[in-house]
Amino acid sequence: MAQKRLSLRSMVFAGGAILMLVPALVAGTFYTGALQRRAEALLVEKLTSRGELSAALLARRLHQLWQEVEGLATTIDLQAMPKVRQDIDFVSQLDRRYSWLGVTDVVGKVLASTRGMLEGESVAQRPWFRRGLTGPTAIDVHEAQLLARLMPATPEPYRFIDLASPLRRGAQITGVIGAHLDWRWVVENLKSLEAPGIDVLLLSRDKVVLFGPADLLNKPLSIGSAQAANRVTSTVLDERWPDGKDYVTVVVPTVGHEDLPSFGWSLLIRQDMDQALGPTRELVRSFWSILGAGAMVALVLLFAGAWWITTPMRRLAASAESLLTDREQSAPYNETRYDEVARLSGALVQLQSRLSSPSHKR
Repeated sequence: MAQKRLSLRSMVFAGGAILMLVPALVAGTFYTGALQRRAEALLVEKLTSRGELSAALLARRLHQLWQEVEGLATTIDLQAMPKVRQDIDFVSQLDRRYSWLGVTDVVGKVLASTRGMLEGESVAQRPWFRRGLTGPTAIDVHEAQLLARLMPATPEPYRFIDLASPLRRGAQITGVIGAHLDWRWVVENLKSLEAPGIDVLLLSRDKVVLFGPADLLNKPLSIGSAQAANRVTSTVLDERWPDGKDYVTVVVPTVGHEDLPSFGWSLLIRQDMDQALGPTRELVRSFWSILGAGAMVALVLLFAGAWWITTPMRRLAASAESLLTDREQSAPYNETRYDEVARLSGALVQLQSRLSSPSHKR
């Protein structure tokens, strides 16, 4: 039994399909891969720039307040208490970001303060005072303690961050100046740094979320980006968060500017991976859809072309086979579709004529 061979039509169609589709698939794969990598690089660049800028803006605004506190520390003379009270009242009325501003002596007794709150009382056990005796200090956000009973009632407890600095007369420390900054001001600043689809998270030294999405607020964060916080350089991570979504996260390890005392804060900027790369992925899907549709049309045209090329060959092959059994058959179809089949058709006609001639029959 003769071995069945591939037809010319199959070889033309298969060969054409391979020569057409393989380069297209390879080029498309490289193109879409490069497109996605570029989109990811632009996303990281955008989030990194936003994170570093956000941290710098917050730090500069805090540094401005710190300069005011430090400036007051260099001008306050506890020997001139009327002027001290006047300066504190002026700054407190001028800048509502201070919930409380006051000065103490070296044993922690409040000598002058905003609206006289806590005057005459001891703050010796408060961290800002103890650390302020030894040098400029910053205390992370905390709920109001001694001031809670003196402030107007609100639905939520008052929260402050503290700045403190020693008061000196010559080489001698004479007291401490302390400032309680309203945490709501920090929250408003952080909200202004957010953008649609981009979350800003502020982490404490202990990896607790001080500002961020409601489901994470005031909770410790244990994912990789939190562990990367407080390192020397910025870090970019792709990771799954507790809500089950994948995010691109940029970690800005410190929030500081010049001589601002450190709160131990870190800033995280994150964006949902699906949302961030959705347009690019949709573009890639559209590309492959269009390429697939184009390939289907091309295959149909290729099949029609293969049929057009091989049909004359099939007819001539059938005519040649018939000559072996019937020399008197009608002349082969006069193929004129292209040069090669036209020549072969003419040769078969001549061959049939010779086989049918009387001399050849004899």
